[in-house]
Amino acid sequence: MRAAMARADVGDDVYGEDRTVRALEERVAGMLGHEAGLFLPSGTMANQVAVQAVVPRGGEVLCAADAHFVSYEAGAAAAHGGISTRTWTTEDGLIDVDTIAGMIHPAGSFANQTSAVVVEQTANLPGGLIHPLQRLTALHQLAASTGVALHCDGARLWHAHIATGTPLPAYGRIFDTVSVCLSKGLGAPVGSVMVGSAWLVAEARRLRQRAGGAMRQAGVLAAAGLYALDHHVGRLGDDHRRAQRLAAELAHTGVVETGRVHSNIVVLDLHETRWTAAALVAAAAGRDVLSVAIAPRRVRLVTHLDVTERHVERAVRVFTDLLGRHPSREEGKQRRPGR
Repeated sequence: MRAAMARADVGDDVYGEDRTVRALEERVAGMLGHEAGLFLPSGTMANQVAVQAVVPRGGEVLCAADAHFVSYEAGAAAAHGGISTRTWTTEDGLIDVDTIAGMIHPAGSFANQTSAVVVEQTANLPGGLIHPLQRLTALHQLAASTGVALHCDGARLWHAHIATGTPLPAYGRIFDTVSVCLSKGLGAPVGSVMVGSAWLVAEARRLRQRAGGAMRQAGVLAAAGLYALDHHVGRLGDDHRRAQRLAAELAHTGVVETGRVHSNIVVLDLHETRWTAAALVAAAAGRDVLSVAIAPRRVRLVTHLDVTERHVERAVRVFTDLLGRHPSREEGKQRRPGR
């Protein structure tokens, strides 16, 4: 990947002169069945410019209560786009079209008009769950009948594609706009691509400029994304298999529900233990196993291209040992090691 970056044919992307960036944008747009694409520094910026391109100031977006768009993007929709949000919750973490239908405010009502719905695929905090294509298709039909735009936060859309075998265009044509990450599972150092119609992408390009996201010789980064698409999409199945193994071998601890491991994320539910998420994360980090607390009693484990079978074995040993005994105050104070 670094060799590909060094060989990149670059130009000034602010003026549309970087051929490697253009090649990446065209390729991702084609993969998802859309007219055009836009390369951006991050998934957060990709989500924000996509939604701001379809939602006017004062408009409303609906999304899941734990969606990245509303929980981990620093309030950007409101701060930069003047967009309000309302959220839904479901028992299983998957979209429920009837719930969403009941939330849509039409034009002309005293309530704020609903302009767009954001769906995260895969759903991160629920554990990398994959929304079934049938439900997404029903949501598309609802959106078409109500005039509401659909955006897919597809940071992990590649995982859904590999895990289910669903063709990428089948996902892409459901949504007006889609953002996909080249980092995370694909292993590029930086970058996301937003796709949509040529008109929407042109508007998103203007919004990218406003947000300070335009870059000059960005082909060195786009080249990493092209390499990732060539070499790292098909291997995501390895990450899924390792996540399944991790979940299966920790099932005896009572903190993992194996049926909810759809892709590369395993969530440890500590509610029936004496551990807090912070204490368990710190104790595991003291043994060189890194994880993330996503709630006071929930810990996220993620498999990716740098995680080997030996790493899975080590994680199983460490978490089995820790979960089998009472947490101590000292374990909760363990220092997180350097990466």
